[in-house]
Amino acid sequence: MTAFKSDFLNTLQERGFVHQCSDFEGLDALAAKGQATAYVGYDCTAPSLHIGNFLTMMMLYWLQQSGNKPVTLMGGGTTMVGDPSGKDETRAMRTVAEIEANKASIRGVFAKVLRYGDGQSDAIMLDNAEWLTKLNWIEMLRDIGRHFSVNRMLTMDSVRLRLEREQEMSFIEFNYMVCQAYDFVELSRRVGCRLQMGGSDQWGNIVNGVDLGRRMGTPQLFALTTPLLTTASGDKMGKTAKGAVWLNADQFSPYDFWQYWRNVEDADVIKFLKLFTILPMSEINKLAALGGSEINEAKKVLATEATALLHGRDAAVEAAETARRTFEEGALAETLPTIGIPRGEFDAGVGVLSAFVKAELVASNGEARRQIKGGGLRVNDVAVTDEKMLLTNASLTPEGVVKLSLGKKRHVLLKPA
Repeated sequence: MTAFKSDFLNTLQERGFVHQCSDFEGLDALAAKGQATAYVGYDCTAPSLHIGNFLTMMMLYWLQQSGNKPVTLMGGGTTMVGDPSGKDETRAMRTVAEIEANKASIRGVFAKVLRYGDGQSDAIMLDNAEWLTKLNWIEMLRDIGRHFSVNRMLTMDSVRLRLEREQEMSFIEFNYMVCQAYDFVELSRRVGCRLQMGGSDQWGNIVNGVDLGRRMGTPQLFALTTPLLTTASGDKMGKTAKGAVWLNADQFSPYDFWQYWRNVEDADVIKFLKLFTILPMSEINKLAALGGSEINEAKKVLATEATALLHGRDAAVEAAETARRTFEEGALAETLPTIGIPRGEFDAGVGVLSAFVKAELVASNGEARRQIKGGGLRVNDVAVTDEKMLLTNASLTPEGVVKLSLGKKRHVLLKPA
């Protein structure tokens, strides 16, 4: 393990964030002096960011803790183009109104992790629509486009992999890397930004920005990427039966977020404690010494600390207590995720299959049938054996709800509304 001069790189290396860097020595010297202004770009393709974005937010967190300055760049402009990385087909074009709505929905999450303000190491937020939408086409070709080699662009993973699979790539997508590279140059000029960070799939795009900066006369720019997030079993991290693990509470509740971390594989617990919590390494090393069933205590710490960081300590403690009461006491915790069902539907009777689909515990009636055959679905803690079962007012508990369970760990309450 390399010993760096800067707290920033030492922390990132110790906690497992570092994958590739364009120049460790130069970046280390800059960060050690507290002069590393760094950015991560976030496109506004959905109303919420997801768990992969949480990883790069943590990189910005540790940058700020080491006395350097984070920049969160909203992709109001690049979202209009669409990043082709990892895709086999053109991303859906979003209207300006959709992008603006997504941007507004996303903004609030950053303040949970970063400190914004006017101080030297306070974070700032910018939007690349500010400059990308004002570029004149001919000037852009002459001043920026002339620095790009099409030969080299064709070797970039985002392009090469698409072409190798014989999937069409539109001209607008081909230009995404030009836009992202120019963002880096513009941020260097506007706020003295010298470092761009991102996931390993962004390496080619980031290095393009480093090279463009050199050609357009900026100070030396730097690239730093984090490893692709995968679980110990090799799966891409951040997917559940309900879909993506979103960061906004209205799309993925604090309780579901807590449960996501509580249910990670044993082999991933320490890795995720390093990446997704701010616990000191001394405490993480103590948890790493736990074995056997004690690893579940480390999972609870991971779940609570990751949830506290994103949703606040109160929400994390409430989620942990809900889980404890539900699983350890068998109690019906009122803070479980709840879905309202029109009173009229209850009066007529709700089919058990559709009830589990509405609760997003299963994706389809077919999946619900398969779970019933395997004994995986329960209503009010009683296994479902009849797929034609109806939930009616007679199914309501004394608390006025119906508790649906998938296995032992996932529960949703249905409540007549």
